[in-house]
Amino acid sequence: MAAIFLLLFSLLTFTGDVLSTTTPYLSSETLFSNYDKMLDSFKIFIYPTPPITEGTIFTTTQESQFYTSLLRSPFVTEDPSQAHLFLIPFPSSLSTRNLARLIRNIRGNYPFWNRTLGADHFYLSAAGVDSSSDRNIVELKKNSIQISCFPTSSGLFIPHKDITLPPVHPFKAKSSVNNTLSFLGYIKPSGRSSSTLIEEIKKHPEFKVESEPGNRTREFIKSSRFCLFLYGDDMTWMVEAMALQCVPVVITDRPIQDLPLMDVMKWSEMAVFVSSSGGAKGLRKVLDVIELSRYEKMKESAVAATQHLAWNAEPQPHDAFHMIIYQLWLRRHTIRYARWVEQ
Repeated sequence: MAAIFLLLFSLLTFTGDVLSTTTPYLSSETLFSNYDKMLDSFKIFIYPTPPITEGTIFTTTQESQFYTSLLRSPFVTEDPSQAHLFLIPFPSSLSTRNLARLIRNIRGNYPFWNRTLGADHFYLSAAGVDSSSDRNIVELKKNSIQISCFPTSSGLFIPHKDITLPPVHPFKAKSSVNNTLSFLGYIKPSGRSSSTLIEEIKKHPEFKVESEPGNRTREFIKSSRFCLFLYGDDMTWMVEAMALQCVPVVITDRPIQDLPLMDVMKWSEMAVFVSSSGGAKGLRKVLDVIELSRYEKMKESAVAATQHLAWNAEPQPHDAFHMIIYQLWLRRHTIRYARWVEQ
């Protein structure tokens, strides 16, 4: 009887250790089992690129990195009958009229769009596609998967289907664990930052505002418990902050639905979201009540998540490119929508 009790106690202890392990994932078991299935079977067909008068088809580093990596990957198929999803490549500078013409040509020249009215199609658009009265763009916006850059303008992102690309920013994946923390929070504002809040933060001795961007950024990141970001402002260095063990604090007055890898990551376990309405005092109050044990877990989760938010010249397993592909794979099952009738 004693032996059975010890066995049960050992099993419960082991299970508790597994459940208490700090991870950034919504479900690590689901992610990694599905990831392997994705590698084995997922296929994407890419439509011909429309003519470009000058420059490259994509203007942002994220878009170019994803597109180039996709072209070189085993996910691309030249046989559309094997494809789960279809990519429509077009430059962000394409006018609404020409975009509508492009979709109309795809509808007329290929049989795939009309099967789902574009629901098994996706496209890259850094800022997102705006609404239009044209039937072709309505179907593109309503049905197709949009991949835009984080953060995306309000109203141009549909959470249940759209995806955002993490920013491309160089960072050191493994940082020192012996950081000397001198500040409660650090912020690197841009010229678009809210001057009122920034001025309040500047007056608070526990916060550090960088006055000369790029001069001592990494030093300030490593010496701060939290790194502050005004949602919609310069957030390109957020992944670097996470890698350097600085827990991100996103200051926003509305729910954020376009965070990168929302299908994969538990952002609430590795970042703090706070309103700007309380000013610097309210911000400090929120951060002060975060217990050390929770802070350490958030820091660990943030560091672990950076491998999935990092872009590599040659894609690596589980990096940003593969996580975007994984999110597309999750959206490969589509439904037929009712046809849009022009009013």
